[in-house]
Amino acid sequence: MPETGAERSWRIDTDPDPGGCADLLAAAFAREPAVSWICGDSAPVRTHWFRATLRTHAGLAGARRTALVGADGRLLAAAVLTPPDATPAVGARALWAARTGLRCGPRALGRTLRHLDATGGSAPPQAWTLEFVGVRPDLTGRGAGRLLLDHVLAAIPAPGRLYLTTADPANVPLYRHFGFATLRKTPLGPLSVTSMAVTIA
Repeated sequence: MPETGAERSWRIDTDPDPGGCADLLAAAFAREPAVSWICGDSAPVRTHWFRATLRTHAGLAGARRTALVGADGRLLAAAVLTPPDATPAVGARALWAARTGLRCGPRALGRTLRHLDATGGSAPPQAWTLEFVGVRPDLTGRGAGRLLLDHVLAAIPAPGRLYLTTADPANVPLYRHFGFATLRKTPLGPLSVTSMAVTIA
């Protein structure tokens, strides 16, 4: 697909605002199966869930957020990465649970914890985790996600690995295109969560 003038003006931001990333991801994940199972169809619940999650994630040592930004400074796509073996401190996790339960309700909190229990510990040793990557809905199919994911992969220290999970079967061939291989599939309620990883040489 030929680039337009707008696409040529896109740039990478390696320190975007967590709140802006959360709002973009809430829109991008409106129909994603796992987020829909956790948050239901409520846009406010989904937005609060992403804000609480990214606020906690921002406190992790070495955590990364990367965004694709337009000429007007608006976020077009965002990715959230966790470094190897990084987990929130007990206090930070308790605060996240309190915020999530208060703003999103007990169902969202309980289902998030079930998802974490089912998929936690599945990452290969010393692998970075791609927690989320999403594109503003009106830019789907214009190459924004590909450009951002290319940058994310290039920025992972080599040798290394990048790990992710997806509950959307349509995402699996997309990630395979970037070199990811399927590690396992985990049933979770109505979901089938696919764990994937790629080696960075």
